[in-house]
Amino acid sequence: MSLILYFIALNAATFGLFFYDKRQSQSGGWRIPENTLLGLAILGGSIGAKAAQRKFRHKTKKQPFGNILNGILVLQILLGVALMIPTTRALLLS
Repeated sequence: MSLILYFIALNAATFGLFFYDKRQSQSGGWRIPENTLLGLAILGGSIGAKAAQRKFRHKTKKQPFGNILNGILVLQILLGVALMIPTTRALLLS
């Protein structure tokens, strides 16, 4: 249960930081470094990052940021699918 709460909190925080960064970009204020945003995605916030990217149209044309974020999401989806297969899960967790 705590793992689910971790992912919910992390994705909510990532979504919020994308929103904050978008507002800062519009007002010329202090921005959140791209490495920080990508780091949150790597830690499990990729769904929140992609949702915010689409909702706020933020960093959609910025490359290689967009490609890296998409790659992180694909790898996490593949890992999630692999963990659903009992033999693969046993191999990965051993």
